[in-house]
Order: sequence, then C-alpha cells, then structure tokens
Amino acid sequence: MFGSGAATGHDNTGVVPMRFVWPYGGRSVFLSGSFTGWTEHIPMSPMEGCPTVFQVIWSLTPGHHQEAISRVSEADLQVSRHRISAFLSMHTAYELLPESGKVIALDVNLPVKQAFHILHEQRVPLAPLWDFLKGQFVGVLSALDFILILRELGNNGSNLTEEELETHTISAWKEGKLYLNRQINGNGRAHPWHLIHAGPHDSLKDVALKILQNKISTIPIIHTSSPDGSFPQLLHLASLSGILKCICRHFRHSASSLPVLQQPICTIPLGTWVPKIGESNIRPFAMLRPNASLGDALSLLVQAEVSSIPIVDDNDSLLDIYSRSDITALAKDKAYAQIHLDEISIHEALQLGQDANTPYGFYNGQRCQMCLGSDPLHKVMERLANPGVRRLLIVEAGSKRVQGIISLSDVFSFLLG
Repeated sequence: MFGSGAATGHDNTGVVPMRFVWPYGGRSVFLSGSFTGWTEHIPMSPMEGCPTVFQVIWSLTPGHHQEAISRVSEADLQVSRHRISAFLSMHTAYELLPESGKVIALDVNLPVKQAFHILHEQRVPLAPLWDFLKGQFVGVLSALDFILILRELGNNGSNLTEEELETHTISAWKEGKLYLNRQINGNGRAHPWHLIHAGPHDSLKDVALKILQNKISTIPIIHTSSPDGSFPQLLHLASLSGILKCICRHFRHSASSLPVLQQPICTIPLGTWVPKIGESNIRPFAMLRPNASLGDALSLLVQAEVSSIPIVDDNDSLLDIYSRSDITALAKDKAYAQIHLDEISIHEALQLGQDANTPYGFYNGQRCQMCLGSDPLHKVMERLANPGVRRLLIVEAGSKRVQGIISLSDVFSFLLG
C-alpha cells in the first residue's frame, strides 16, 4: 500500500489529504488502518485506464499512522482454493520422487549417540526407523527427539556426557518417551509408537493433509506389494516443500487463474505476526536475544510448539534464527559432552555449526530467509518451494525489524482452507 506513513503538512481544517494506491489488483479493494480503528473499510476505486490499480484519497490528522491494508475477496479466495485442491487431488506422491538420490534410515537398536552423529554428518533433520525383528519401519527419529533427550539428561545430571548418550538406544528412548509424554490409554498402557507414512499412489492432497494433521514436517513414502505390508520399500521422504514446488511449476504460466496469488501477504490471514499495540487475545510471538541461554531456546521450542525462533537485537531487528534442526550441531567435536545447556548462549551454540568468522545470518548459504509484508503470495510460495527453506521471516524494509513468520504449513493451511 502506497501512501501510508506520517502526515505532516495540513490545511486549515487540521487534516491532510492523502492518496493511497493499491497496484496489486483484485475485485473489491478496501482501505483500513489505525486511522479507522481497523474496523471501517473504505472502498477503493480502479484508476481510469488501469483496472488493476486502485486508489482513494482520504484525509488524515497530522502524525504517524500504521500501514493500511486491503482484504482479498472471498470469491477470489474460494476460486483459488478450489483449483489448487483439484490439482493436488489429480496428482500423486509418485511425482515427488527424484530421479536419483539417497534416503537414510536408522536401526532402532542403534545407540542414540551414533544416531546423533549420523544426522549431523549427513545434514538431515530426521530419519525413519527400521525394526529388523518386525521387518518394518516403525517410526522416525527427529531433531525434536534430541532436544528432548538433552533436556532430560540435563535435568538428571550436571553435565551431558557421552556415556549417558551411549546407554540409550533409539528403541529405549522411544519407549521411555511414551511414558514421558504420558501417552497412555484407559488400561494404563502406553500406546505403541507407529510410523505415519504415505504410499506412492496417494494423492498430493492426501499427503499434504497427513503432514498438516499430524503436525510433522516430513513423511516417508513407502511402497509394498504384499497385502500384509511386509517387505516395505522406502522410496522418499516427502515434505510440503516438494508439493509446493509442484504447485508453483504447474501454475507458473497461468497465475491469473489463481487470483489470491497476486495478493500481498499482509492482506491475507497467513502466518504468525507480531501483535500490534492494543491487540488482545493474540498468541505471543516468540523471539530471543543472542545472549539468551540454549536451555531457554530449547524450552521455548518445546513449550511453544514452534520449529524455530528468531534471534533479534534490542530493536527486534533480525540477527539470526535458531531452529530445531540446529541441535545436531552439538554433535560436532562432541560438543554435547562439554556444555551446560543453561550456560551456553544461543550465539555460542550457533557458532558450533559454522566458521568462527561467519557473521550472523550466514551458514550453508543464507540462514535467514526473509520477505516483506508487501510481497505477493506467489513470490513467498516460490521461495518456500526451494530445497531447505521451511519458513520466511517477515521483516520491515531497511531496519529488518521482525514483523512475523510464515512457514510451509501456514501456506498449506491457508490454501487448503
């Protein structure tokens, strides 16, 4: 939205006429902002000779006004959702399989310490678990498991030793985790842990919904030709990123058929945003300073049920981000055996996984993937479809002050309604 900001000069009435322009198209566009109490919606009109650009002139009192916004029409939203849903229903998980690649699986009897090192060395955030006696894949070991393990060991001792990790097999940890989480049924027995998976002939929509409904980031694609499910073949680890890439590729040359893709993200209910002054009943937005302890970061990841936390300075400007998968950096040089979670800072923990002279925000390419609130949805989707990108931090232009965050699950929850 152009035209928002501070109003300075004014006429004899004490107000300043301001021209607001909306260049992003739409069927019905409205202006709203702090100057209307965020309740009144002022209709905007198409400019003559340019039907995709809307404008309105509105008088403001001198001073600073928060950015005005528009709303996407319900008709445009439903049309876009229907066409995306139809596309995902007609295509299968088989199309996600790469021409070549590798998939790492771990034996359930492997020591946790060794599994920790494998995930770090292979740079993967999770791996399916194979039970040789059952002849089946039985679950997944993820970065969250290591966070819970380190927190549990930290609570029971003054230091995280290599010996403590050596005594735990993956199987023993998974069984203990069931009781730790109090996942019991009416008979007082723990529910057996199982693998959430999909088949190569499942539709992309079903795969996406399984990921969303189970609040996971990745789902194994497993094929078996026998009725009893024996002799399973692990084909691929599918993620929302791969599905989003299929959507972007299919609609790249027909974006006009999805009106919502042209809408700036600030105009649609997408992602988690920092609450504005005066807003109530809004879920707090988790951010930490670089000198906060690693223990605080891990506790926040678990308790807030988020996958990452922006690391900001005193002005809330973005410095870095700490994600669940960053926990595997503690495997480097066996750092987990030499630290106290409450004594090492987030900044120090992040340095374990990068060169000593690397500035904030850079590791294996750019760590902090950012976008602006004015970016159209299609641009956000294209960036999230890139391998390894799971979220975008919404920042203020120039200051990089964090305004919110958009994850892959946020995009699919919005698109699938």
